[in-house]
Amino acid sequence: MAGVGALVLTMSACGGGETQRTAADGGTFRFGLTEPAAIDPGLASETTGLIVSEVLFSGLYRVNPKGELEPRLATSASTNDDCTQWKFTIKGGTKFTNGETVDAESLIRGWNRTVSPALASDVSYHLDGIKGYEKVRSGKAKRMSGLTAPDATSLRVDLSASDCEFDKKTAHTAFSPIPEAAAKSDKEFADLPIGNGPFKMAGKWDHNKKISLVRNDAYGLKKAKLGGIDITLVNSQSMFDLEYQGFQTGIFDYAHVPPGQLSKAEAQYKPAGKWMSQDVNGMNYLLPITDQGPLKSRDARLAISYAIDRQAITKGLYKGYQRPASSIVPPALPKSYQDGLCTSCLKQDAAKAKAHAKKAGLKPGDELSLVFNTGVGHDQWIQAAAKQIEDTLGLKVKVKGTTFTEGLEKEQSAEATGLFRYSWGADYPTPDNYLYPLLHSNSIAKDKSGKVMGDNRSRYHNPEFDELVERGRATKDEKKRIAVYKQAEKVAMDDMALIPTFQRSEYRLADKKKFAGLDVLSFGESPYFEGIELRK
Repeated sequence: MAGVGALVLTMSACGGGETQRTAADGGTFRFGLTEPAAIDPGLASETTGLIVSEVLFSGLYRVNPKGELEPRLATSASTNDDCTQWKFTIKGGTKFTNGETVDAESLIRGWNRTVSPALASDVSYHLDGIKGYEKVRSGKAKRMSGLTAPDATSLRVDLSASDCEFDKKTAHTAFSPIPEAAAKSDKEFADLPIGNGPFKMAGKWDHNKKISLVRNDAYGLKKAKLGGIDITLVNSQSMFDLEYQGFQTGIFDYAHVPPGQLSKAEAQYKPAGKWMSQDVNGMNYLLPITDQGPLKSRDARLAISYAIDRQAITKGLYKGYQRPASSIVPPALPKSYQDGLCTSCLKQDAAKAKAHAKKAGLKPGDELSLVFNTGVGHDQWIQAAAKQIEDTLGLKVKVKGTTFTEGLEKEQSAEATGLFRYSWGADYPTPDNYLYPLLHSNSIAKDKSGKVMGDNRSRYHNPEFDELVERGRATKDEKKRIAVYKQAEKVAMDDMALIPTFQRSEYRLADKKKFAGLDVLSFGESPYFEGIELRK
C-alpha cells in the first residue's frame, strides 16, 4: 500500500493552519479530490471545481439535495406573461469576505464577467438568453443590455427569447455576484477567490496539493456549522484508490469507493454506519463526434449502441451496483424521465449492429478511437465495451486513457473524432439542463480555430430539436413544458446524438459517527457541506 504512505506524507506536510478546527468551533471535514480546472465561479464547469465554488459564492438560488430550488440572495422573483422579463428582489446588507457590499450591481458585474471574452468561459452559455449576450461575448460591448439594477436590491433581466425556467438557471455559479476587487486581476482571483458564500479561502489554492476553506462567520445568510474544509488534491490517475485508502487510514472523513471494492466496502462499512448509497442526478454516455469521422452518420452511431451489452457489463463488472441507461434525461427527474426511449440500449443485438454498420459504410478493420479519463473507475467497463464493439463489428477500437483535463481538451479539439467517455449531472432541476447544453446548436460555440467552447461536444445539430427546446422554454405551464421537452429528447434519441450507457448510482464512505448530515449527497453529487455538523 505504497499509495497510502505517499498520501500520509502529503497530508502531514499540508497539516496545520487555519482549517485545523476543534469541536468547539465546528471541526474540519477532510476529503480528497483531483486538481480542479477552475474554482472561479465564472469558469468552474466540472464537479471538482463546482464543489469549491458553490460554497465560496451564493447567488440568487441554490438547488437542495432533493432537487428543489431554494432562495439564497433572492427574496422574490416574478416574470411577465411570455417569460421574456424577470424581476428579482435581493436581500440587503450582505457582504463579500473583503467587506464589499453584495448588491444588484455586483450580480450584474459577475454575470457580465462570465460572458466576457477575456474570461473565455466554457459555461457562459448558461447566460446566453440575456439580451446583449452576443455583443459582450464578441467583445463589442462591456455590459449586457438586458441587465439593469433599478436600485441596490432590485435586478431586472430582459431576455432575447422566452425562458420560463430562467430562475432555475441562476443556481449555477456562473451567475454569482463578484466584488469590484476581482476586476483587478483574474489570475489572482482564480487562486484566491473573494466570495460571499458560507465558506471562504483559508489561503491561496496550493495547486496539486490542497485547497483549504474556513467558515465565513460574516456570512449574511444561514451560517455553516463546520469550522473548515480541508481538500487534499490527489493524483487523478488513481483518485478512487487514494481516497479509499485515505478513509481506511483515518486521513479522510469521506471517500469514493473503487468499483472493484464496492462489495467488500459495503460488507465492511455498512454495519458500522459509514456507507452511503444514492441514485443521483446524472447519466453516463458514450459521446460520438457527429460532424466528422466514422460516427458522422446516425447508422454508425446505432451500430455502436447495438454492439454494446450493457446488461453484461452491469452484471459482470458492476455486480449490480450500476444500472443500464436507456434515455438522455435521468430518472432523477421523474416527471421528465422516459424509460426505454433508446431502443438500441435495451439489449445487445449483433444482427442490427452489423446492419447499421453496413449502411454507414463501417467495415471490419476500420479504426475507431475511444478516449476516457483514467483513475476514477472507468477503465474496466470502457475496455469491456471496446471489446464488445470489436467482437461484434470487427472494428479496431483504439482505447486511450487520459487525465480528465487532457480528455476535455481532446473532446473540444477541432480534430476530434470517434467516441469519448462522457457524463453529465444537471446544474439545476430541469430536463432543459440536459437537452440545451448537451445538444442544442447554440451550445457548440466553436471559436475561430474550430475548438468547441460549449458543452455540445458531440457537435449535434438538428433544427427540429432546437425548435422544440426553445418552444419548451417558452411554455409557462410545467406539464405542457415537460411534454415538449420529451418530444425534443425523442428527436435527439432517434438520431443517437448521445449513446446512453449507465444511470448514475453513487457510493461513498463517510464518517457518520464523527459528523451528522452525511445521509444525502448534494444535487451535484458532492457532500452537502451546509448540512454537515460535527457531532459533540
